Amino acid sequence: MAELEIHTEVEGGDPFGKKIGVLASILAVFLGVVTIVSHRAHTDAVLFKSTANDKWSFYQAKRIKFHSLELGVDLLNALPAHNPAADQTLARYEKEKKRYTKESNEAQEDARKTDEKAEHVEGQALRFDFGEGLIEIGLVLTSLYFIARSKLFPVVGVISALLGIAAAISGYLL
Repeated sequence: MAELEIHTEVEGGDPFGKKIGVLASILAVFLGVVTIVSHRAHTDAVLFKSTANDKWSFYQAKRIKFHSLELGVDLLNALPAHNPAADQTLARYEKEKKRYTKESNEAQEDARKTDEKAEHVEGQALRFDFGEGLIEIGLVLTSLYFIARSKLFPVVGVISALLGIAAAISGYLL
């Protein structure tokens, strides 16, 4: 009876393959970190935008109150004769209009700053996304070494991953 020989690749038969395997693992860790940072940035951007919308609503409420007071002043001024109660009401309305003007200006500034924060974080998230994509491409290209046994794939993969890491880091510098 003929013996059947099964040949398997011996451990250590491809030392470059081991290095590529370790490199792919390191790239996967970078990919995981950048993905988490990217997702967190998107969540923060949504939260900032929601807060900004709330602040714009607060600003609009202050402006509506201001315009209601203007209407009251116009109505009282349209009356043919002013009495002391109307004059007191007009004085109170003028005081309230000043308060609402101040409060609405503060609310508007606060809403603008929060909008700027949201835009800043959205810019960061975009860079993190770009970095994530390049690292992912780098990981896939590096892993193609195991199919094609061509050293070109890991080289191009590392270049892509380094560009992705640089893009992700630039998100923090933005």
